[in-house]
Amino acid sequence: MKGIWYVALGATLWGLDPLFRILLLQSFTSAQIVFIEHLLLMLYALPVLIKYRHALTGKITLGVVGALLFVSWGGSAIATILFTSAFAHGSANAVLLLQKLQPLFAIILARFLLKEALPSRFFGFILFALAGTYLLTFGFALPSLSLQDLSVLGSLLSILAAALWGGSTVMGKYLLQKDLDFPIVTSLRFLLAVPLLFVILIASGDAWTGNRTTGEWTLIVVNLLFQAFLPGLVSMLLYYKGLSSTKAFFAAIAELAFPAIGVLINWLVFDKPLTFGQLIGFVLIWSTLWFMNRSQQDESTETANPLKTAH
Repeated sequence: MKGIWYVALGATLWGLDPLFRILLLQSFTSAQIVFIEHLLLMLYALPVLIKYRHALTGKITLGVVGALLFVSWGGSAIATILFTSAFAHGSANAVLLLQKLQPLFAIILARFLLKEALPSRFFGFILFALAGTYLLTFGFALPSLSLQDLSVLGSLLSILAAALWGGSTVMGKYLLQKDLDFPIVTSLRFLLAVPLLFVILIASGDAWTGNRTTGEWTLIVVNLLFQAFLPGLVSMLLYYKGLSSTKAFFAAIAELAFPAIGVLINWLVFDKPLTFGQLIGFVLIWSTLWFMNRSQQDESTETANPLKTAH
């Protein structure tokens, strides 16, 4: 079963997100970046929704609408604005570190909303994954985050974003269980966010600045396109494709794969070579994903062959 690997690959692409977002903050506000990003994503979402509109017949219930609004308004719009704003009020290390709370929110919600029973080896999985994430972030050293880095506002914004994204994992799984195909869920996630983002942008009163050279505008446009379609669109398509065959709590841990791309960027872009601790962390995370995939395959086999467990 490849579901976990699709989720992990989508989450890995999210690791590219801060690279573009931090650069764009030099030219736009948080609300402006997210609004432009979703306008670009409409180029994908509208044709898909038109093509598959008949697949929605008879599936729009109150629960489905609520889940769609949560993943769209909460996960795609508000959480992305909070996450972008957090980089302007604290260190990138602190913001990214606090995102490791996402699985905890997702696991709790999956247990109560989706009634997913935790497997016996689950706590072993999460301990190894969190240990690997820590090593990827700090190696064998203690965190070098000062009180200034852990600013109250930046931390609060990052935690709220983590809670909304963790909840979106569970709500996305709920929608897929209602026989909504992952391209439709992805397109509705982006489309339904646009009206709310427009209201937020108007209410914020953010001024648009256009006094830039042609070279500066070219760089901005390239950053916006990469931001919208790589860590935005492609990652979400891979993520929902994987989530359609993966339990929410397994997906929540698979999302911890995204620090791996951060290590790669530090090495290739910022000339910071891998430390031994980071290498061990990389191996721990991907080993955990491999064992989780095997565990889910074993569960599927036992479900398909119930007599096998009696011997």
